[in-house]
Amino acid sequence: MPAYPLPAPSVAVGAAFLNVKDAAEYLGLSPHTLYVWRHRRQGPPSFRMGPRGRVMYRREALNAWIREQEQADSRSNMALSPLNTPRHYRSGSTAVA
Repeated sequence: MPAYPLPAPSVAVGAAFLNVKDAAEYLGLSPHTLYVWRHRRQGPPSFRMGPRGRVMYRREALNAWIREQEQADSRSNMALSPLNTPRHYRSGSTAVA
């Protein structure tokens, strides 16, 4: 156990919806990155909520987006890794050990 108390996370535990600031903290990104991704229609899905139209993220959508990113990365998805594909040789050449 550390000698000093750990800071409490500002992201509400169990909150189903997160605003941009909390979603950015949850993902380890800056809020500006989420705004840019939203403008470019990239990144995790978001929506506007309430009469003031605040940009919000569903926690479950963030988790799903993280899983998609992990699966799309060849370093964490061995099926996509070029190191796991059989070597292809040009016709007429032989394999050299």
